[in-house]
Amino acid sequence: MTDALPRPGTKPARPHFSSGPCAKPPGWAPERLATGSLGRSHRSKLGKARLEHAINLTREILGVPDTHRIGIVPASDTGAVEMVLWSMLGARPATMVAWESFGEGWVTDVVKQLKLDAKVVKAPYGELPDLTALDQDSDIVFTWNGTTSGVRVPDGDWIRDDRKGLTIADSTSAVFAMDMPWDKLDVVTFSWQKVMGGEGAHGVLILGPRAVERLESYTPAWPLPKIFRMTKGGKLIEGIFKGETINTPSMLAVEDYIFALEWAKEIGGLDALKARSQANAKALDAIVDRYDWLDHLATDPAVRSNTSVCLKFADQAVEGLDDDARLALVKKIASLLEAEHAAYDIAGYRDAPPGLRIWCGATVDTKDIEALGPWLDWAWQQVRAA
Repeated sequence: MTDALPRPGTKPARPHFSSGPCAKPPGWAPERLATGSLGRSHRSKLGKARLEHAINLTREILGVPDTHRIGIVPASDTGAVEMVLWSMLGARPATMVAWESFGEGWVTDVVKQLKLDAKVVKAPYGELPDLTALDQDSDIVFTWNGTTSGVRVPDGDWIRDDRKGLTIADSTSAVFAMDMPWDKLDVVTFSWQKVMGGEGAHGVLILGPRAVERLESYTPAWPLPKIFRMTKGGKLIEGIFKGETINTPSMLAVEDYIFALEWAKEIGGLDALKARSQANAKALDAIVDRYDWLDHLATDPAVRSNTSVCLKFADQAVEGLDDDARLALVKKIASLLEAEHAAYDIAGYRDAPPGLRIWCGATVDTKDIEALGPWLDWAWQQVRAA
């Protein structure tokens, strides 16, 4: 490759733009984590207190009402969603909404594994289906923010107060960065390795009163593995939502999450987190506007994510190139920037259209997004010259 442009003079101080696991909070260091709970039973008085502290901080920062339960569950956001799908669906008709790969995954689980005759509503990458047309007498399963498409639900105004079905929102790349209408959402799931930059393997499950009622009044026709069971004798196992986890959690990961939550509280809570993410997304918008070879995958700003921002090559820049050739460009750009320590893990998701994906959540500093722009253009010029 030849140098079509000189290397930019300034690199991002923290070039961590992965969409999961995401950048650690500013100021994070392993020696800053509390370690008193390590090597102790998670069921000890201290272990349960730390787990409950993480739950209480989550409630405080997200503004989750007292009517909703919050539990730490196994297997990241995937585990939280699977618990809900296998435990709650089947009581009513189901509507599966998908506009990116994770939503497609939940369609596969419900239609092919649970074998439910669910209605499937889809939209292509970069677009959002007509949410107002969804059958709200059915249980509706959707992603609040499409992590692999960069398309989010703009608000919950389309969800009726008199709905008969449950609203089940996979919100793993939305919470802590977007407003969640808790009165409209019966189930919310996420993993703290997304917007809070925590360690992986743990999910969080938030249940509203209607979801609890479903669990206590409905028994699925299929067997449930132990890690999916949330009731005993027809009653909710309340301990799950007080820090008594179903299986053994990593207390190191819990302490890491607590650090992120305490950082969020210190900088101003949810409003500050949203402001940081929005500033990052705005800075990336300016970069896209600056370069004629770059464009957003989500063309409508009203539904464009402010966390997992997905980019594509402008049509005129890659005219005549098929998807394989475009994917090759993506891989070369991502590899080049990683080798320069200018950006890590920015290739788009493997099932998405070829492009780049830049995490703009609150743990990223806006100055690093701004510094990324010239490096993106430098890498583009390098690969195109080659």
